[in-house]
Parts: sequence; C-alpha cells; structure tokens
Amino acid sequence: MTFPLDLLAIPPALLALGEPTHGESAFLQIRNEAFAQLTESGYRSIAVESDRAAGLIADAFVQGDIGVTLDRALTEGFSHGLGSAPANRDLLLWMREWNSGRPAAERLTFHGFDAPLEMDHAPSPRRHLAQVCDYLGSGRFAEIDGLIGDDARWSDPAAIWEPGRSVGRSADAQRLRVIADDLLTEMYLRAPRRPEGWPAANVAATSAVALLRYHAEAAAPLAREERFARLAQVRDALMAENLLAIRAAEAHRGPTLAFAHNRHLQRNPSTMTVAGTDQPWFGAGAIVGALLGDRYAVLVGSLGASPALGIDAPAASTYEGTLQRLTHLPRYVRAADVEPAEKRSHDYRYFPLDEATIAHADGVLHIPTGIDPAALADRILALPGAEQLVASAESGAPEGAWGDRFFYVGPDRRQPFATIVEHDVPGFDESSQLDRPGVFRLNLDLGRVEFERLFGFAPKDFEAHRDSFDFARLDTVVPHPGYALHGFGSIVMPGPQMLPEIDRLLTVAHARAVDRHERASRRVR
Repeated sequence: MTFPLDLLAIPPALLALGEPTHGESAFLQIRNEAFAQLTESGYRSIAVESDRAAGLIADAFVQGDIGVTLDRALTEGFSHGLGSAPANRDLLLWMREWNSGRPAAERLTFHGFDAPLEMDHAPSPRRHLAQVCDYLGSGRFAEIDGLIGDDARWSDPAAIWEPGRSVGRSADAQRLRVIADDLLTEMYLRAPRRPEGWPAANVAATSAVALLRYHAEAAAPLAREERFARLAQVRDALMAENLLAIRAAEAHRGPTLAFAHNRHLQRNPSTMTVAGTDQPWFGAGAIVGALLGDRYAVLVGSLGASPALGIDAPAASTYEGTLQRLTHLPRYVRAADVEPAEKRSHDYRYFPLDEATIAHADGVLHIPTGIDPAALADRILALPGAEQLVASAESGAPEGAWGDRFFYVGPDRRQPFATIVEHDVPGFDESSQLDRPGVFRLNLDLGRVEFERLFGFAPKDFEAHRDSFDFARLDTVVPHPGYALHGFGSIVMPGPQMLPEIDRLLTVAHARAVDRHERASRRVR
C-alpha cells in the first residue's frame, strides 16, 4: 500500500498518523510500511506514544550500540507494555538495518514522546534526577534522595485520585521542583564543556520536571471528574512539549512521523465522558498544530472491525461504515472526501470518528478489518473444495499443536496446501517466535516454480540461504523455516494490506492441491 504524499497540500515537518484504539496490530504494521516509504522521501525520525526517556534505550539499539540487545530495547526502551507488540520489534530491527553503514545525516532516529507516567499513577522523579546528578557530577543527590523518601508514596494510585494522599504540593515536592530547575540551568551552563551525553541528561532532567508537575496537579483540590480532565490536559501538554523538542532536534535532518492514539494527535479538542459529564481537553496535536501551523499534518485512524479486540463491523450509516463501502482493503482517504455520516457508538475500546475530527484532519487511514487466524481461515475455506482440520486431542494431535489449522482438498489428508499455526515446536520450529501473544503464521505449499520465483533459489538450496531471513518478522513472505525444502513458504501475522498477495499465493497453493486430488482420483479409477 503506497503512502499518498500528494494527499498533503503542504509537506509537513511533523506528520501525525493516528490509531483509534490500542491493541489492533494492523495499525502498527501499516505504520511500519508507511515509515519505510516516507524514509525514501527524506523522513529521518519517528516518534511514538511511549516514554521519551525510555525511548533513548530503543534508539541506542537503532543506532547500532552493541551494548543494547534487542530484548533490552523492547523491555526497557518502551513504556506502557508497548515493547511486547511484534510490530515494534520489526520497526527497531528495520531502522537498525537501514542505519548500518550510512552517514549521520541519513541515519534514522527513534523517539518516544509520552511523559514518564500513566494517567492513574506516576513514579517518583528519583531515577531521572539521579541520572542528571551523575552527568553533572553533582553532590546534591543525597538531599534529593531524602526529599523523595519512599517511592511508594509517589506511585500509589491513590496519590493521583485523592488530593489528600498526594505529595505533589508538599514542602518536599516544592523543594524538589526548585532543585530540578537549578539542575536544568546547570546543565546548560555545562553544555560547552560536556556536550557528549548532554541530550540524554536533558531528557532525564525534563522528565523529572514533568513528573513533579504532574504530581503537583494531582494534589490540586478538584472534584474527581475535573481532576481527570485536568490530568489528561497536563499529560498532553507534556507530550506536546516533547514533540516540539524532538522537532527542534530533528529540524536540520528531515521531517518526523509521529504515531499515537487519535485523541493525542487530532487538531480539535478531545472529549471523554466521566461520571456522566463531558470533559473536554486539548490534546498534544491541538497544541502542536496551533504552534506549527501548516508544518503539522494529521491522518486519523479509522477501523471497521477487529477480531482481536472483539469489535464488530460498523453500521453502514456511520463514518466507518461509509468508508467500509469504499474498499475491502486499507486505504488513505482525503478528509475532504469523507461523506457526512453518523457517529459510531463508543464503548471505550474504540474512539469513533466524528464530524469535528474529520473536519480538522488532513486525511483518514481506514482499515476495514484486522486479521486473526479465524478470519484467515474463513478466507481459505471460501476456495472450492477446501476443508479444514483443527488439531485437537480428538484428532490425535500433540497438545502443543492444539488449535492449529490444516487445509486440504479431498479426503487425502497427507499434505495440506495451507496451515495456520500458533505454536512453536521446541527443537524444530522456533525461529518465528510464535510463542509471542497473538502471533500466528500462515504456511503455504508454493511448489518449486513459485518458491524459486519469490526467493531466487530452488527449495533444495534453502539451507545455504537460511541465515539471510528473519523468520519472526511480520508481513514478509519467507521460506518456511522447517519445510522450505519441500517448497513451503510462510508469512508471520500478515496484516490486511497483504490480502491481495495472500490471495495470489493461496490460488497457487490451492491449485496444486486440486491437481494432486484429481491425479489421485484418476489413479483410483
């Protein structure tokens, strides 16, 4: 799916791509595809909805730091559990591969732009202030450590929702804010003498200040619903501050792609209903858009259905239903071309499109449906004569294979033309990392001719080429790690943008199965 640069009237410095919900992998997979294409057009950085300080670890991996493993980059380089998303693994690996051997001006940078907190809890600033003191060689950490005290009094969720439990406006916290500000000033004074390490220390300092601000807001004597709205506003203000700082750092290298929830990126005010009251706030996109003007562009995400999240297809009268009629595949649409429609009902899993969001957007990315094993199986079973066998105790399959699906034509069940598997086979087939939550793999009997056309070598030569493939990468047709010698290929967790290619390869595999069945039938006669 080609990213439509001509959809944007003016090339932006910061292009935002939104998702309407978290947890639907298709948005992250298409984000990766879009960023790869934008990189060819001069984009040199990506910023995602993850803690900015943590993002420095992920970026170290992207820059080729041998001291940061992929596992560490995923576990420590993302906040909010986002490192477990398989598409984020692929993003870091692809960026590292791109950077290898390239000059500094062409290298890609990974950023997080979220604040170092959750809406309902926030840690103490201890870790960040310790890093700043270490950079400066400052002896003030003993005082800081004493003022912070027990971390639990900061991270307790009750400290966010009950102002009387918060330490955010205590004398200790106020003293910490003064110290943090002093340290930030000292950092600028030291910059000429210690430029190395300064950017990371600056992120730590601003993260500490951000946490102290958030805790101070949590201590404000407001009603619960007002508190929620105010904290949402403060978090988005911190996000906006981070986005602007990222753009300042990247301005000389090229545009930046930002990826996050629509509510953080849209230009119009966000609204959430709390205790029966609509609470509006300006998200980071509204703030950044006001300050950058036409240098900021936003494409909001739209979703038809998500089997993974249990979201059913939209009513035809809604914005999503209208977009659904246009295509069965993911598509970018100019916002001005979206027809007026009704707002879809909102159940907190999905924030639907509405008139204001579309009116203030440059475009919409609509994904008709996410893909899961059941949806893919339905597609295969629509082929003539296709039958499915699901591995189970009753079928005699080993427990490790229960739930895997095998597809045949005719009664001869010796060789499936396609399989959908969700489990590693220890000691034999583990390189696709199918033990990751939600990950599955489509396997296809391609035959020698199609196999060689796709990969450039015959199945018998696979072992000589094995090391050139990443069998765990999503959305990529690769030789089957266990059965490539027999002409099988595979795709891990294909996204909806791959459906045309999947259908083509299924046609090849199905035709081979039909031919085998017909030849076997002739022999019986």
